[in-house]
Amino acid sequence: MSAVPAPTEQPMLLRHDANGVTTLTLNRPAQFNSLSSAMLEALIAAIDAIARDDSVRVVVLAGEGKAFCAGHDLKEMRGNHTLAFQQQLFRLCGKFMMKLTELPQPVIARIHGIATAAGCQLVSMCDLAVAADVARFAVSGINVGLFCATPSVGLSRNMGRKQAFEMLVTGDFIDAAEAQRRGLVNRVVPLEQLDDEVAKLAAAIVAKSPVAVRMGKQMFYRQLEMGLDAAYQMAAETMACNMMSEDAAEGIDAFIAKRKPEWRGR
Repeated sequence: MSAVPAPTEQPMLLRHDANGVTTLTLNRPAQFNSLSSAMLEALIAAIDAIARDDSVRVVVLAGEGKAFCAGHDLKEMRGNHTLAFQQQLFRLCGKFMMKLTELPQPVIARIHGIATAAGCQLVSMCDLAVAADVARFAVSGINVGLFCATPSVGLSRNMGRKQAFEMLVTGDFIDAAEAQRRGLVNRVVPLEQLDDEVAKLAAAIVAKSPVAVRMGKQMFYRQLEMGLDAAYQMAAETMACNMMSEDAAEGIDAFIAKRKPEWRGR
């Protein structure tokens, strides 16, 4: 009698590529897609690979199972209760969040369920976010005696200070409609329309010049940290350089000729 083979363990991060769009799916459904050290390492490796891949025009971040992402893995954190481990974990998380901003391609969060603590942070650090109407958001560390300091960085850059601070000190959930009103997500649709809405947004970006999108994303985040005069100087230089690209020449020629542009990616 032959032995029954052990079930193959599924990777914690899934990747799917189609039509210029790469979907990365957090695949720890039993742990509500919590951001363990291994998950963060896998995400960083995937983002680094995508940054070098010119065929990828848009990245979608999704979650498997009931939750989008429930934040850090609290069991892992309690099981490694040393200051050195906690420092390394939060530095790793910060590194990943910054890589989302530094990535040349726009990143869309696809939120179908709860996004809490570092999961809410993840939504805030994506360039764009589309949520199902059943999704809910919270920075709930305060409920277990832990102020969500790192999530506060992204949250306070998405919504008003008082709105962000209220979430941080109460741990209360907000629904998708309120998240949209506060600027945390771009679009809210019924759950059954979520994939279509994400695809529509991704396709709208894929249709644009990759040169302009790359240059524009880099400039957008850099100017946010500058004073007004420095921001205008950098923006002017970016537009001048963008204007010298082949894509800009093609786009303007196509507009004048009333035809569809053929982007060269240069």
